[in-house]
Amino acid sequence: MSDGITNAPENMEKNVPAKAKGRQLTAPELSAFCGQMALVLKSGISAYEGVTIMRDDAETEEDRKLLDQVAQEMEMTGSFAESLRSTGIYPAYLLNMVEIGERTGNLDNVMHSLEEHYEREEAIRRSTQNAVLYPLILSAMMIAVIIVLLVRVMPVFNDVFRGLGAEMTGLPAFLMNVGSVLRTYAVVIMIVIFAIMLIIFLLYRTNRGRETFRRFGRRFKSIRNSDHAIAACRFASAMSMTLAAGLTPEESVELAARLNEDPDFGQKLKACEKDLSEGKSFSSTLYDNQIFSGIYARMVSIGAKTGSIDQVMGQVADMYQEEIDTRLNNRLATLEPVLVIVMSVAIGAILLSVMFPLLGIMSSI
Repeated sequence: MSDGITNAPENMEKNVPAKAKGRQLTAPELSAFCGQMALVLKSGISAYEGVTIMRDDAETEEDRKLLDQVAQEMEMTGSFAESLRSTGIYPAYLLNMVEIGERTGNLDNVMHSLEEHYEREEAIRRSTQNAVLYPLILSAMMIAVIIVLLVRVMPVFNDVFRGLGAEMTGLPAFLMNVGSVLRTYAVVIMIVIFAIMLIIFLLYRTNRGRETFRRFGRRFKSIRNSDHAIAACRFASAMSMTLAAGLTPEESVELAARLNEDPDFGQKLKACEKDLSEGKSFSSTLYDNQIFSGIYARMVSIGAKTGSIDQVMGQVADMYQEEIDTRLNNRLATLEPVLVIVMSVAIGAILLSVMFPLLGIMSSI
């Protein structure tokens, strides 16, 4: 890398103060902070003055103390990046980009790009969360309704059958037995379900557990495509920032790879770094390693030829964001009626399995 930027990645590895460990700012908080700093810097106000202004306008005591720490550190070091690093709560990628922005004199544009980047990260998080949470809630409601039918309603029908001098047989008898088991062992079943959920939660918090879930999910083509779109969106967003900051494509790919969380996509990025080091063109490298394809690859090729690759990367990130939202919305639009149909069929089957024999008994009286 160029002088002054070469050591930036290594600087990110410094240990943070022990007092600051634990809490990390969320994507909306990071986006708001970067947006305010971009506005301040574009107004001609220095970073130090901007931090003091934000400190005076802070809404909470915690934010005020944080910004006061940043301001004090800036008085001693004169470095915005070092002052943020001293708090220990800003992500390494943001610190890296801020340091590059300071060294290249492009800090205002970098902060604006970081604002857009963390807005995209939050949008991806919300879309992914909705795609998982809504079906889970609907499924839980479906299971709850079926359990109520088995535990509460089936005994009522059983009493009606006995009152008419008959006994449940076949499917109604089986469902009645299932309801009896649920009533008898309700506490044990709840403990088992809670234990399974706790194990899944704890496994997901470990790298090995997440890798296991990821491998299972990637057996499905739709999940593989969604994972690639998310990784490509983050990559394009990071490339737009780093290229706009004045870094070369090789340096940008190296830094953008730090944001990647998909191991398969990470292997492609390593192949890109190798190809770029061997002198291959940027656009062909991304296409050959299946980072981008179709219209995205053509856009990057045109951007490379016209010298507007940073702007094109921003457009690619926006297009991928729209694609991710469309994929998840379509998935929800398909899954919702399927779950409703399954619930309707299950409830209807339970009720009809009881009603038909009951109607037959009553008609024979």
